[in-house]
Amino acid sequence: MTDSDLLARLRDGDHAAFDTIFREWYPPVVRAANRILHEPGVAEELAQDVFLELWRRRESLPDGSSIPGYLLQAARNRALNHLRHLQGRRKTQVFVEALVEPAEHADADTQAAELEVAIRDAIAELPPRTREVFLMSRERNLRYSEIAEQLGVTVKAVEANMSRALRQLREKLSPFLNRGDD
Repeated sequence: MTDSDLLARLRDGDHAAFDTIFREWYPPVVRAANRILHEPGVAEELAQDVFLELWRRRESLPDGSSIPGYLLQAARNRALNHLRHLQGRRKTQVFVEALVEPAEHADADTQAAELEVAIRDAIAELPPRTREVFLMSRERNLRYSEIAEQLGVTVKAVEANMSRALRQLREKLSPFLNRGDD
């Protein structure tokens, strides 16, 4: 059976076609994700997500789609998104650790949790465009010129939004930043 036959049967909701695709392509999809993540358990979870998404989107897959191409690209994208997510969480943790020194505070875990919530809330309270620019810079690690290009604005507008974001975040988070003075 050719890939196009399998694809046609899959689009029609044929469980046997999905099973054939899954059995043939699950190991390579796991390997593709694991090459990026170096975490076999997470790679398997992401591979399962890829196949679940394949089933959900089966009716919208265009004729001539490459099943292996779709699956391997989806695995790569999910693995990279997972790494970006982890990177954002690590940055928050480093920020928290820099502000809260466990030796000085018996309730450091509580304070760290409070700070994480405060950071999320402060970011959520930013004006929409300012928040978007801030997150593109800090979570996606884009340069100001890249942000400007994606949003169709000038670099000066990006700089102004970042300045506004940082000022507002400093104001909102000042109770946490000044705790060492107590």
